[in-house]
Amino acid sequence: MHTILVVDDDPTVAEVVTGYLERAGFAVDRAEDGPQALGRAAGRWPDLVVLDLMLPGMDGLEVCRRLREVAPVPVIMLTARGDEDDRILGLEVGADDYVTKPFSPRELVLRVESVLRRGGSGPGERRTGPELSAAGIVLDPAARRAVKDGRELALTLREFDLLAHLMRHPGEAIGRERLMHDVWGWEFGDLSTVTVHVRRLRGKIEDDPARPRLIQTVWGVGYRFDTPGPHAPEEG
Repeated sequence: MHTILVVDDDPTVAEVVTGYLERAGFAVDRAEDGPQALGRAAGRWPDLVVLDLMLPGMDGLEVCRRLREVAPVPVIMLTARGDEDDRILGLEVGADDYVTKPFSPRELVLRVESVLRRGGSGPGERRTGPELSAAGIVLDPAARRAVKDGRELALTLREFDLLAHLMRHPGEAIGRERLMHDVWGWEFGDLSTVTVHVRRLRGKIEDDPARPRLIQTVWGVGYRFDTPGPHAPEEG
């Protein structure tokens, strides 16, 4: 049974979310603020955290940062509708997904199941298949392990899945909508989610993220994974 840590200072929201998650078969722990969340996580490390962005004292961004300093626990952010900058900030600090308030608790449960499934908690293409290797990067989908030039990469679940998908289709221009469907499992959504994750991924695998050579932008389309030679042209 997976353990979900729900962090929200609104007792009504926390109670509804807890009820739906428990009925879906999850064990649920709860916290009302950042310090309590970190204490709960230290006592029993969760499989996933549902984290409200707007918390008293220590906000959700700082809680996410501190959790990620310990281990790459999956995080789903709860954000207010319309706060696009906050959603992007949440993705920048490593949140794997977000749900905007007001939200359907059933949708949240589906998002939780999706993130855990992509984390290797169930069968599927994203956790199995042959080892991938290109441009000094080696991905082991079964072990969820990524290495570049002998150095292990600290990738979030979504970053790993995004890189694996791009490496499985080298030289192919893949649209943001398709990436959102294939990597996130969403039929529609905010395409800035893909953009932010590509930016974060470039920061971890590119020698110079400002002049990427591996993940190229295909303007008006999306992105392409290249394995450039020493004199390959560069794109923005």
